[in-house]
Order: sequence, then C-alpha cells, then structure tokens
Amino acid sequence: MKMSQLSAIIFSALPAAPAFAHEYWLSPLNYQVESGEKIAAHFRNGEEFVGATFPYLPNRLTRFEVLVEGQTYNLSPRAGDNPALQIPAPDKDALVVVVAETTPSKVIYKEWEKFLSFAEHKDFPKAEADHTANGWSQEKIIETYTRHVKTLIATGTGIGQDAATGMATEFVAMTNPYDANFDNQMKVRLLYQDEPRADAQVEVFDRAADDSVTISLHSTDAAGEAVIPVTAGHEYLFDAVVLRTAADAQTGGSYTPDEPVWETLWAALTFQVPE
Repeated sequence: MKMSQLSAIIFSALPAAPAFAHEYWLSPLNYQVESGEKIAAHFRNGEEFVGATFPYLPNRLTRFEVLVEGQTYNLSPRAGDNPALQIPAPDKDALVVVVAETTPSKVIYKEWEKFLSFAEHKDFPKAEADHTANGWSQEKIIETYTRHVKTLIATGTGIGQDAATGMATEFVAMTNPYDANFDNQMKVRLLYQDEPRADAQVEVFDRAADDSVTISLHSTDAAGEAVIPVTAGHEYLFDAVVLRTAADAQTGGSYTPDEPVWETLWAALTFQVPE
C-alpha cells in the first residue's frame, strides 16, 4: 500500500478537531521506565488534554528524534506504527527528551468570529486590526500551522537536563521534574527562532490522578521564562502559539482569499511529576 493511501485511510477515520482549539502533543504510555523496558508514546491531537491518537506517518514529520545526554538519535519507525514511538529505554539513568516537528497543514476559517475567538484566546490582540488593515477576507481565512513538540521521559532516576534543540519554537525545561530535589516549581524558557519569547502566553493543562483536567494561563517574563507550580502525580501539557503573517501573504491587488494569510507555530511540552 502506498504511503498516500495509508495516510488517507488513517486520517479519514479520525475526527476533525475544531479549527480554533487543536492542541497537539506527545503522550507517553509511561513517563518513568526502567532500563530494559520500552519507551512508547502516541501523538495526540484534541482539546483540553484529551484527543485521538495518530500513527507514525513519515510524510507528516520533518523531524523525529530522541536526545539523551547531549546525543541525538534519529527515529524512523515503520509507517503506521501506533504508538508512533516504540524504542528500548537507555541502559542507564537518564532524562530522555523526544522532539518532533510536523510538516505544514492548513485550516480554513469560514466564520470571522471563530478566527477572532482563536486570536483572543491565544493572546494576539492586534490580529483583528492587522487582518483588516491588510484587506483580507473575513469570510474565508486560510491559516497554515506546524507543530513543535517535546516530551520528557525518565529512565530510572531520570538524571539529566533538557536543552534547546533548534526547533522553530520550543519549550526548554530549566528544571527536571524527575530530579529527587524537584520542588514542584517547573521553570521553562520559551523560544522562537532560537530567541526567548518575552511576555508570551503559556497555556497549562493539568491532569490529576482522577483524569480531571484544569487549565490555567501564564506569561513568560522579559527573559522568556516562566515558573509554574505543579503537583506530584499530575501530568502536564504546556502549550504556546506563535501567530504570524504567512510568508507569501499578499495584500492589495495581489491578494486572493484562496491563499494562506496567517501562520501558526505551536510549541508543546509534556511531562509528569512523580508521586
């Protein structure tokens, strides 16, 4: 079966998430594993930290890697693998960082209010004025988007430290939630094009042991950093979005509503705080 056929079959069976609320993340089966066990993780897409799983499809990713102690290992699962990530755990205590970046996808807003709701929710108050000033349609708004996701998994004690990986946008964990001295204060730095994002919104999804999810909004400081209180035994998704003008967006007489005018880049970080 050709890759295009496999992709069509799998994705036609998946429910479409609302265009204005579609987080995407790496969801490990277990965040803490022992040497000799298997590390496994799904790709998920959905709302409020609940979503459908996605298999591994090479044409959907531009990057899929594992980083351990500064060493990078490229991943190449079989097409259709679900969980998408299935690898042996390192034979030592380590913090395992999994990163993935997607190819661009496209979404079309046919309701102006939904686009405005999305822009407001993701804290881009100038979007409405910029859109109007550029003379873009309010009846058909095309956006392209890419995902830039990371998850933190502990082998044994999980000793180690996260670092910037060069993704277009990403969270860098400044503290290790698996460290024995972790004080339930998760410090992260948010980057965009390798530079800190100051005063950027961070949306935090907090899943308790009973599967209930609470959502809170935070902001990075002038250094692009945020310190977010977390709870032992809970799983977390940190989400941050860059909304920018699409690279080839036209204005005036060159503009056509059939081309993308906006682009979003979604950074996501998942981890779990040990009991």
